Amino acid sequence: MVIALTRSVPPTITGCELTHLAREPIDHTRAVEQHAAYEQALTRLGCRVERLPDLPELPDSVFVEDTAIVLDDLAVIAHPGAWSRRAEVASVVHALQRYRDAACIEPPATLDGGDVLLAGRMLYVGLSARTNAEAVRQLGALLSPRGYTITPVRVNGCLHLKSAVTLASQDTVVINPGWIDQTFFDGFHTIQVDPTEPLAANVLRVGGVTLCAAAYPRTRARLEAGGVRTEALRRPRSRRPKAH
Repeated sequence: MVIALTRSVPPTITGCELTHLAREPIDHTRAVEQHAAYEQALTRLGCRVERLPDLPELPDSVFVEDTAIVLDDLAVIAHPGAWSRRAEVASVVHALQRYRDAACIEPPATLDGGDVLLAGRMLYVGLSARTNAEAVRQLGALLSPRGYTITPVRVNGCLHLKSAVTLASQDTVVINPGWIDQTFFDGFHTIQVDPTEPLAANVLRVGGVTLCAAAYPRTRARLEAGGVRTEALRRPRSRRPKAH
């Protein structure tokens, strides 16, 4: 069984780190409902969801992926590029140590998990505002002896590598070619995001299903046309009783 670590949406999320996008109001109630729909989808697709301890004082703590890279034989503990996120790491380490040996990325390296795309034994690592070349070097030292290949990819115009490209199936990536060099992924079948949906490359493969944001239907249609089985994440219906 796949174990999915999640964390609740903190009420302080309105003060989250933000780059490349204009800050807009965040509806915390709606965010909580959307996150619940995500957890429900994970459960439905066969995952066992384990909630990490709440960290209400840390605005970005719901984004647990950035704190570690979990491989079959090792958990690599990240050193987030934003100092405000480093306090999130300890509880993730505690949870992962029940399942994996752990190794840590050390300063002066900075690494966010959102900059690491795993495809088989290949790790594509985004060089971004959050992840630096020293992190790539340390990943190579840790993982090359275990049979992994590390490929750095320069990121432009977005925060993380997986804002620009993710694995939609075993041999297919969905990609925004405006934010990274698409030639790094010439060995894959590539599906470009719809030009009106630049943020749509951030999908999640769970088993044989690719979870997509309902906000990007055109890109989802491209994935379906390319043979990728998808499911759109939607806000769950209210459970409040109907008025009579």
